[in-house]
Amino acid sequence: MAKRKSTAREIPDAMRDAVERTIQATVGSAQITRERAQEAVDEVVRGAEASAGAVRERVREAERGADSVRERVLGAIGDARPATQEDLRDLRDELRAIGDRLEAIERSISGQSS
Repeated sequence: MAKRKSTAREIPDAMRDAVERTIQATVGSAQITRERAQEAVDEVVRGAEASAGAVRERVREAERGADSVRERVLGAIGDARPATQEDLRDLRDELRAIGDRLEAIERSISGQSS
């Protein structure tokens, strides 16, 4: 068979077909790459969410443990713990009230003996 000479019209058509096949292959490859990247991101997010949930649970456990320790320490110390500023302020208020009542009683007694 003799080789047929390509016509001027067949070369651009062949070139166009080759370019289209190349673009289609690239688009398909890009789509696959995009899907794989999305799957990887989704997997990382799922892992991070699972880790965050585990961390939240550990924090809750630590808080419960701290509450338990606080209660045991306060129970062990009991009345032996030092007075706080609030305790001292309450005592001063009570002493002031007792002093006021005592003065009223003394005035009442003084007024009766005159």
